[in-house]
Amino acid sequence: RLVELIKEGKELPLDLKDAIIYYVGPTPAKPNQAIGSAGPTSSYRMDAYLEEIMKQGSLISIGKGPRDSFVKDLIKEHGGLYLSTIGGAAASIGKSVTKRDLVAYPDLGAEAIQKLEVKDFYAIVTYDSHGGDLFESGINDYLNSKK
Repeated sequence: RLVELIKEGKELPLDLKDAIIYYVGPTPAKPNQAIGSAGPTSSYRMDAYLEEIMKQGSLISIGKGPRDSFVKDLIKEHGGLYLSTIGGAAASIGKSVTKRDLVAYPDLGAEAIQKLEVKDFYAIVTYDSHGGDLFESGINDYLNSKK
C-alpha cells in the first residue's frame, strides 16, 4: 500500500525518512506487555518494494533470511543496511519491545504498520553498504575452516 501511494504521488501515513522497517507479524500483547511474540518474517517477500521505500529515506530493514541479489545492490547504492534477528525467538524478541503505537492500516491486523520502541533488541548486520554479505562470508568461513 505504501508503494502504491508513492507511485501515485500521494501523502504517506508516516514519514519514512530514517525509519527502520522490521518485517514482523506480532501476536497480541499479554497483560503488562507492549506486544506479544515479535519474531521476524522472511524478508524476501518485501524485496519488490524495497527500492521505493529506500528512495523515501528508509535505509535499514530487519528480518530473517537471505534476500534477492538486487537487494544487496540497492543497499550498497543507498548506503543502507539489512539486519537479521533470530527466527524462532519471537517471545524473547517481544520482550524487547517497550512501546507500540498503531500508525496505519488497522485492517491488516498483525501486519498493520506500527511504531515500535525497543530496548536491548538483538540484530546483526547481514548486508552492509560496502557489499558485505554475512550469509555468504559465514558459509565461506565455515567451509574454509573444514579444509
